[in-house]
Amino acid sequence: MTTTSAETKRPGGARVHVQRFGTFLSGMIMPNIPALIAWGIFTAFFIAVGWTPNADLATIVGPFIHYLLPILIGYTGGSMVYGVRGGVVGGIATFGAIAGSDLLIAQVNATLPEDNQLGQIHMFIGAMILGPLAAWSMKRIDSIWEGKIRAGFEMLVNMFSAGIWGFVMAIVGFYPVAWLVNGIMNALSAAVGWLVETNLLPLTSIIIEPAKVLFLNNAINHGVLTPLGLSEAADQGSSILFLLEANPGPGVGLLLAFTFFGIGAARASAPGAAVIQFFGGIHEVYFPFALMKPILILALIAGGMTGVTTNMVLGGALRAPAAPGSIIAVLLQTAPGAYFAVILSVVLSAAVTFAIAAVILRASRKRDLEAMAVSDDAFGAAITQTEAAKGKSSDALANLRGGAATQAGGLGGPATGTMREIKNVVFACDAGMGSSAMGASVLRNKIKKAGIEDVTVVNKAIAALDSSADLVITQNQLTDRARHQTPDAVHISVDNFMNSPKYDEVVELIEAQREER
Repeated sequence: MTTTSAETKRPGGARVHVQRFGTFLSGMIMPNIPALIAWGIFTAFFIAVGWTPNADLATIVGPFIHYLLPILIGYTGGSMVYGVRGGVVGGIATFGAIAGSDLLIAQVNATLPEDNQLGQIHMFIGAMILGPLAAWSMKRIDSIWEGKIRAGFEMLVNMFSAGIWGFVMAIVGFYPVAWLVNGIMNALSAAVGWLVETNLLPLTSIIIEPAKVLFLNNAINHGVLTPLGLSEAADQGSSILFLLEANPGPGVGLLLAFTFFGIGAARASAPGAAVIQFFGGIHEVYFPFALMKPILILALIAGGMTGVTTNMVLGGALRAPAAPGSIIAVLLQTAPGAYFAVILSVVLSAAVTFAIAAVILRASRKRDLEAMAVSDDAFGAAITQTEAAKGKSSDALANLRGGAATQAGGLGGPATGTMREIKNVVFACDAGMGSSAMGASVLRNKIKKAGIEDVTVVNKAIAALDSSADLVITQNQLTDRARHQTPDAVHISVDNFMNSPKYDEVVELIEAQREER
């Protein structure tokens, strides 16, 4: 029997909104990462300072980043809102912004001396605005005459309405949006230039590292760093901005500190997490370790600042975004001549994070061991501490622990007959590609070993959750958003997708339901 839980107001609404906004931006950028990689390969091989310069093939580089990439992003953003129809209108609108920006820059350059000419501004931010906006407005317009079109005229109306509205949105992109985005990009570029000139760029780690742990990094990375980095890479062949968030050094340094100086389940799982984070590029696996002891964020900040400083001093930079943030992806995208700087920045940032985290863990070791005597599960204690600090409860997780608290629509108490039958388990994360895929694989193997055949385990982005999910598993910081997407499903918060002890209890629950049925 399926029941619905009453909605409860939870604090941290602003954080959830920023997470949701960052996820939406990530949804536009991540599917187009292969195109960014392809552009980076063209740049690495064929531009004048590339590995194998080729003047003919180098002509692909400019149009690729100036036209193709923004239009792909605009199309993707539109399709997220209104399918292929929204994607087409979003792509048309994005092209209008590209043309408007080019005209504006040409008009400005006509008044400037030749040695002070402005370069092209690539409409990545414009695409992220216009794609969803054009699709949303097209959807609203279609709703006006939905069900009112005479039979036989549907295709005519659908085709011409999309074409006409694409024409209108291209003009909107050509004038106000192109002017707005040019202003934003000039302001952001000036701010970054000032940080570089004053040697203050390492201070960005004070914002980026805590934002990563709280799953707020996508808004910063895809909304600011990626567009600015691509523009800089198009002009100079590489950009340090691609390394501000993607550097795997701080994360692996923290996990190594837990490997040698941690206790309990955290210490046992840290080595495997380090391999996945460093080589697989799934940074989310180290977030729970930092949330267990928030003072460790200081170690991450120090490591991040060390890496940025090293790259600033030695000229470390990437040709294109490294996604995922694996050391393999970072090295593949490293600019020619910058390998020593980039590798050293990763090593030093890991070393600094490890050293500071080790001191913190050793200093609190006695207190942590005493806490372990009270709690059998250090990660379980971390969940409780996180919920208390954030003002959030996790009733489903409390039920899994075997506590007395129950929630309608959750796992309930001992009587499995009153619970929602579990047939479709979904692991959900921001992008639906990295950490959730890893967790789904772990639980899928456990269910297979238990001989259960009629339960599916998949991974999805939180934004893609639908009513087909019976049980949704997310990391603690993302559970509120998942509940909002699928309020009727059972929701479980875990601190670590890799080896949560709750997976065994989920399998036991499914087995108990099957036996009772």
